[in-house]
Amino acid sequence: MNIIGHLIQGQLNYDHTRTQPVYNPSTGEQCRQVAIASKATVEQAIAAAEAAFPAWRDTPVIKRARVMFKFKELLEKNADQICALIGEEHGKIVHDAAGELQRGIENVEYACSAPEFLKGEFSKNVGPSIDSWSEFQPLGVVAGITPFNFPAMVPLWMFPMAIVCGNTFVLKPSEKDPSATLFIAQLLKEAGLPDGVMNVVNGDKEAVDTLLYDKRVQAVSFVGSTAIAEYIYQTATSTGKRCQALGGAKNHAIIMPDADLDNVVSSLLGAAFGSSGERCMALSVAIAVGDEIADSLISKFADTISQLKYGHFSDKNNDFGPVITAQHKAKVIGYIDSAEQQGATIVVDGRNAAPLGYENGFYVGATLIDQVTPNMTSYKEEIFGPVLQIMRVKTMQEAMDLIDQHEYGNGTCIYTRDGEAARYFSDHIKVGMVGINVPLPVPVAYHSFGGWKRSLFGDLYAYGPDGARFYTRRKTITQRWPSANVREGAQFSMPTLN
Repeated sequence: MNIIGHLIQGQLNYDHTRTQPVYNPSTGEQCRQVAIASKATVEQAIAAAEAAFPAWRDTPVIKRARVMFKFKELLEKNADQICALIGEEHGKIVHDAAGELQRGIENVEYACSAPEFLKGEFSKNVGPSIDSWSEFQPLGVVAGITPFNFPAMVPLWMFPMAIVCGNTFVLKPSEKDPSATLFIAQLLKEAGLPDGVMNVVNGDKEAVDTLLYDKRVQAVSFVGSTAIAEYIYQTATSTGKRCQALGGAKNHAIIMPDADLDNVVSSLLGAAFGSSGERCMALSVAIAVGDEIADSLISKFADTISQLKYGHFSDKNNDFGPVITAQHKAKVIGYIDSAEQQGATIVVDGRNAAPLGYENGFYVGATLIDQVTPNMTSYKEEIFGPVLQIMRVKTMQEAMDLIDQHEYGNGTCIYTRDGEAARYFSDHIKVGMVGINVPLPVPVAYHSFGGWKRSLFGDLYAYGPDGARFYTRRKTITQRWPSANVREGAQFSMPTLN
């Protein structure tokens, strides 16, 4: 069985004391094994990054950007192979994988503009013959810990920006679908990146804790569940590291009485069931303002969901594929069971999904649940599967209160034709990313991504301008060249311009 190794000092490394199976979730069969890094292997990767840092830090930023230009070209050239690897180990349908990769490439494009966003500021004569300027310097060795649901896009949120800013990187991708991430990292060497600047270690908690506690690692970026995000943030900051840790979500859509329901249904289908709902921005709760809207919405959804197609990742006619593992399938079904047991109505039931020829795959069909209430487990927790829940309220303010009271604050949206309502919603809702008739308000690469409340631990968002600030430190220099012919007396008061 093919073993997926690590990338250290530009070379594939197969050091391991343990391995773990990697499954093709479309078939349920094991397709590879992944080497699980020991503490020593992770330390070897950190050492490689530390050794590469001085030369890479001193490389002119335009040369670092040129590596990213070439890297972008190679990502596009190898897109089909990358998407096939994503599909084989994640189950994501090929057209969805292509969309994921494209959003990642857009972050590489933004990183190519590093000579512009790293320029700093300059002021001449802030005092008598005194000039002052700021510059943005890299941190050193930084690390990324990324989730299974976007094995291409989320790593591309992190390491292109970190590297172009002059840092060196150690990436720990998800051990559930590591091949696409490793292949992408290997393309950097072909793009001209010096050995040791980018390193990849596959592993579990032992690898994560090594990165968190090693003093050579200056910063950690993480995307995953809230429980782990909180652990990552608390541990990293307690050891003096900078940290951004993006956690879970429960994203709501408010459906106002004036909304175009046909368009709402089309919009929510993709937002709720695309990628099998395994997105931190998936819209998993639709809040209908009024029973009439709720009943109409349920009727239209019930008719449309039955037409959705799911199955093998290679069939472009499928709308979505399996969930990532058998264990996760059982977890999603458990949430559906709990909703039913706690009084909700299962309108469309996806618990017995079994596409013809792929009955052993990890499938959950599109599921629609009505009469959901805030006390239900399926509402309070992130399901991370193809499940859409309907809640009923009487007013927009009641809907907003539900959203504000939830522990997560990642993304939300409102469907309406009323500009006043939309403006009020966007101004007052306590959520980090907001859509107006846009179901997945994921910022483009030159903005930044992040939620509020327990969806984000840390002060800076991912990628975009915040990404550049996260991976750099501002240094301000004040300079004066006094005249050689003038003797100056000592000053004991605070210097001012008076």
